[in-house]
Amino acid sequence: MDGTLGLIWLLTTLTDMTLNDCPNGCLRTEKQEPQIFYQLGQLQSDEFPSANEAYLGYDSHRRRGPFRPTYGLSLTTDGAAWFGIGGKWSSQYVFDTPLFIETTLMPGFYRQGDGADLDGTLQFRAGLGIGYTFDNGSNLTITYDSMSNADFFDDSPSRETLAIRWTTNWNG
Repeated sequence: MDGTLGLIWLLTTLTDMTLNDCPNGCLRTEKQEPQIFYQLGQLQSDEFPSANEAYLGYDSHRRRGPFRPTYGLSLTTDGAAWFGIGGKWSSQYVFDTPLFIETTLMPGFYRQGDGADLDGTLQFRAGLGIGYTFDNGSNLTITYDSMSNADFFDDSPSRETLAIRWTTNWNG
């Protein structure tokens, strides 16, 4: 990961916080409808064979300023697994329209299994998505993310994912 997606997340969240949140308290807590999401994707890399991924995630019942806590667990067909916790930003917080963009940055723990050797257990996922929210609050998103150790170790190979995500409100 060359850091581009992480930089996009940083710019979107800090710009939103400066323009929209800071006049009322930069990190003011706001209640949100908790959401659960299911994602299926294809992992690609120049260095490793392709694999499929199933990803289960949860978006928290609150956000602080532009930052909404998000949690994710992924399993791949090549035996790798990843669990992470991070922040999600969505243009839904700024614009009242069914079309939206979202960015994420999530540090997490990677288990290689028979999957790609990403040189370390600590792996960061940074993503960009474009989606549509339906009248019932569910949404469908096309996402692209990159996972790497962000140069914390000697080598920093990455694995990219192109996926489709279904998100629904979780009344649990």
